[in-house]
Amino acid sequence: MLPCPRRTSLYAVPHILLLLILSSVLCIHGTTPSHEEIVGDFFNKNGNADGGTSDHTNNWAVLVCASRYWFNYRHMANALGMYRTVKRLGIPDSNIILMLADDVACNARNKFPGSVYAEPGRVLDLYGENIEVDYRGYEVTVENFIRVLTGRMEPSVPRSKRLLTDASSNVFVYMTGHGGNEFLKFQDNEEISAFDIADAFEQMWQKRRYNEIFFMIDTCQANTMYSKFYSPNILATGSSKLDQSSYSYENDNDIGVSVIDRYTHYVLEFMERVNKTSHATMKDLFDSYDPVKISSDPGVRADLFTRPLDEVRLTDFFGGVARVEVGTSPSSHPLPGSESDGDVAGDADEETRSAQRARTHVPIQMPEELRGPEVKGGRTGWRAWCGLALLGALVGWVGWSST
Repeated sequence: MLPCPRRTSLYAVPHILLLLILSSVLCIHGTTPSHEEIVGDFFNKNGNADGGTSDHTNNWAVLVCASRYWFNYRHMANALGMYRTVKRLGIPDSNIILMLADDVACNARNKFPGSVYAEPGRVLDLYGENIEVDYRGYEVTVENFIRVLTGRMEPSVPRSKRLLTDASSNVFVYMTGHGGNEFLKFQDNEEISAFDIADAFEQMWQKRRYNEIFFMIDTCQANTMYSKFYSPNILATGSSKLDQSSYSYENDNDIGVSVIDRYTHYVLEFMERVNKTSHATMKDLFDSYDPVKISSDPGVRADLFTRPLDEVRLTDFFGGVARVEVGTSPSSHPLPGSESDGDVAGDADEETRSAQRARTHVPIQMPEELRGPEVKGGRTGWRAWCGLALLGALVGWVGWSST
């Protein structure tokens, strides 16, 4: 006689289906990231986890147009183009120092009053209503530029005119105007040399006023302006090498002058393809340089910079930073640059203040009232263990029921 089939085969089917469903649900809940993990990942995407960005907490920009007069229209457009780009990518006006003669938009020869354009089609007005010029007209001097960098300000200078950086700040410095071998003219009245800028950056480093600096300059023989740098963590680029001029891009027949320089035009053209979440790197920018289009040989100096250029995102300098830093005592952190030019005691106490600036990066904490029920009880690990225990019990029950 043939053996009877086990009567429990069909009986066990519902239990097995139930087992599969419960296992799937438990696996999904056990591996779904919590709200804390999702938020933490969002805020830390610009951190060091991927090895692609710097360990800094804030970005600043210093944009300088060193020229004045109507025939230097293009230099003002250069600076305003950079101003628009850094604002679009997330740096607020409070973190931008804009130095501009500001004598073009309302010039009597301007056929389009209150506007500045960087292309003959005049599609985009770079001046507009949301521009904040910090140093205007005759305030654009070598002395004020050096004071901005080093923080040696008179007590009466408002916060909006100060570069309030610290040891966790990345600073983008852009300069444009007429220059030559190791000098840049300021409004046809004075000059700043490559040594002046190099020494100002060294003061910034000694006073812990930056984490990294990206220096860009568009002028004749621009690459000579960063040849004297000697401070660490500085990346520099320029529009032309020694004995080369920096050329304008295009004239506007209605305006009557050149409206932008070639080097800055192609840099801004590249930056238009970058957004706040872009992974484009400095190497991508430098690789886009075309000496034929620019009509000069742009240069890059990276020997003082520690990170590989293909790991330095453009947003490390041009964009906003989604990182949070908590200090040990707010009262123990004086405003950078708050001392006056003759504040000898302030310089002497710099070591003490530097020690007080030691900070610890902390993860983002979701407020209790905003947390979901699965977050309030702790992390999701305990759910996985409970799921395994229940899974074992169900397997044992199905095995027992099928005998």
